[in-house]
Amino acid sequence: MQLPNLEKARKRSREETLTKTNDYIIKESLKELGLHKKYFVRTYGCQMNEHDSENIKAILEDMSFTETDSMEDADLILLNTCAIRENAHNKVFGMIGRIKHLKEAKPDIIAGICGCMAQEEVVVNEILEKYNWLDIVFGTHNIHNLPNILATSMKKKGLEVDVLSIEGDIIENIPSKRDSKYKAWVNIMYGCDKFCTYCIVPYTRGKQRSRKPEFILKEVEDLVHNGYKEVTLLGQNVNAYGKDLDIEYRMENLLEDVAKTGIERVRFVTSHPWDFTDEMISVIATYRNIMPYIHLPLQSGSNRILKLMGRRYTKETYLELFKKLKKALPYSSITTDIIVGFPGETEEDFQDTLDVVEECKYDSAFTFIFSPREGTPAAKMEDNVSLEVKNERLQRLNERVNFYSKQANDMYLGKTVPVLIEGYSEKQGDILMGYTDTMKLVNVVGDASYIGQIVDVEITDVKTWSMDGKIV
Repeated sequence: MQLPNLEKARKRSREETLTKTNDYIIKESLKELGLHKKYFVRTYGCQMNEHDSENIKAILEDMSFTETDSMEDADLILLNTCAIRENAHNKVFGMIGRIKHLKEAKPDIIAGICGCMAQEEVVVNEILEKYNWLDIVFGTHNIHNLPNILATSMKKKGLEVDVLSIEGDIIENIPSKRDSKYKAWVNIMYGCDKFCTYCIVPYTRGKQRSRKPEFILKEVEDLVHNGYKEVTLLGQNVNAYGKDLDIEYRMENLLEDVAKTGIERVRFVTSHPWDFTDEMISVIATYRNIMPYIHLPLQSGSNRILKLMGRRYTKETYLELFKKLKKALPYSSITTDIIVGFPGETEEDFQDTLDVVEECKYDSAFTFIFSPREGTPAAKMEDNVSLEVKNERLQRLNERVNFYSKQANDMYLGKTVPVLIEGYSEKQGDILMGYTDTMKLVNVVGDASYIGQIVDVEITDVKTWSMDGKIV
């Protein structure tokens, strides 16, 4: 049993990050462990978690499990968790309660949690105290070892906790069962060394470590060969890609080389304003297959709060970068993240944030009330902003964000734009849906032959969060 340790997770050394190509191995004796058994995976959180779940599903299918979309029908249930906010934390423990009822009726169900919450010392301690009827807990560093973790748990018929609090290496050649046949997530780096005071990610994901470019480019080339139209390059802070490599190769070099593979669409998330270089902007503007969509987290418009957050940029330098992007990419869509009610935030601080929103007129924003995460410096700060004030500020912020989101969409009315048709809408089963190059959701009437194609769509109606159109 290996338990997470917060102090170890804080550690940063100068030890070399190893790239391991032979660590994912399934013993012959485990290749049929899941024969005639079904698995159910529920994912919470970011795109990185979604891609981790694609890896987990592929590993389980290498062990002869088959997927089911019904938790009640599953023999194995895994919750791939997110630790970034309290809301996600509460959802996971609510789901664990549902699983307990299932397990009471079907004692042979194997149930467990993985992902970022599993890396939190406080969470695993709670599981050991209150939920020790679970079977497996593993973290973000050893997904490739799932076959052995699962086999050990099944053999001993008890809780198996296998969580590594390490800086981390890079494990290549882990298989993926991709959720789409047309667009794919591609990890370019793992972990983060920024240590923003509110963020748990550096503790749950380890140190910043970049994949070698040859592995990334080979993965993208294989996706092109298999008919994929779009890749999204993933990392906690993609703009810092390459800074830890022993070669002179940075994000702008990677973006250019990925664009040269001929993939029709290239995206990347998430950016930190601190590392967004002029060279990156130039490459994005040069290649038509790098999409004119930038997610640029602000978090706060107050210099005082930004300093408390450890963000290492100011309102002024952020706006300077924003203007550079808009000048080089005038038709781009820029979205952001904003936290409301950070400890000590005054009305003046909040007004500074609103001022930035008014100036940038974001296409959309993910807005949140500050959520203290145990183990982070911000969790120890005096949280002297009442929940009532936080909610009121969030409402005012969202009113402005929604206004500018609708205003940005209004500019598309009557225009013809390229849309990658991804499938049928979840809300309207007979309507197709897809995204523009600027990441706008579009619903269109059409048959299944359009799925997986980039088609021209004339926009006929606009809403705050989506648009309607007809295929030209």
